[in-house]
Amino acid sequence: MNNVTLGILGGLGPMSGVYFCEMLVSHTKADCDQEHLNFLLSSRSDTPDRTSFILKKSQKDPTPVMIEEAQRLVDAGAGVIAIPCNTAHYFYDRISARVSVPIINIIDQTVSFCVGQGFGRVGVLATEGTVASGAYENAFKSAGIEYITCAPKEQSVVNSIIYDKIKKNLSPDREDFDIAARSLLDRGCEALILGCTELSLLKRSFALGEVFIDSLEVLAASAIRACGKELCGFDSALMNFFPERNVKHVNQ
Repeated sequence: MNNVTLGILGGLGPMSGVYFCEMLVSHTKADCDQEHLNFLLSSRSDTPDRTSFILKKSQKDPTPVMIEEAQRLVDAGAGVIAIPCNTAHYFYDRISARVSVPIINIIDQTVSFCVGQGFGRVGVLATEGTVASGAYENAFKSAGIEYITCAPKEQSVVNSIIYDKIKKNLSPDREDFDIAARSLLDRGCEALILGCTELSLLKRSFALGEVFIDSLEVLAASAIRACGKELCGFDSALMNFFPERNVKHVNQ
């Protein structure tokens, strides 16, 4: 099987896209440069805000930019695409319909991982756009898992962490994050999904515990396997979840 080049539709936001690239390199089993994953990164940070469009606060549709960049990745040789942004998956079907290569769905893969872990109730920390899109809600409902999101007060805390801190290259307050997370755990959640890839940065910064499922890690593991490479360095649950039956390799 030939190695497959991964196209990364990044810039949504920029730091999470770069962190995703770092994650790919750190978790691909390789003994030399030539054994690592080939990938192409598009980081169009001027893509209109996804949440603003979903909530009808803006009429600037980000879809044309994302389709344009996805096609550029395909034209440059990408055989499969990953989008390290949960909110952008509101536009997943429209983007997929316009490109000729598979696009890994971060939400579907994360929900599949939760099914594999036997969770019955999960909480999702995400942007208002992701929550409003119903993407996680519908996927978890189909999987028979109860889905819970933050109440309005705690959701505003999550919004502030994402938009007022991380997107501005400022350090979020750990206490604020813990308030939002605790509000879901107190409602009986067995696991909390970091359902915004910018929140994934907090797992590294705050050394979050095993109760947190990082959607960006799930996407990285999916992408590495889809491109025909072996995983290393993830926790045992994620390492064991990705046999070939879960992510089909893509042949060039």
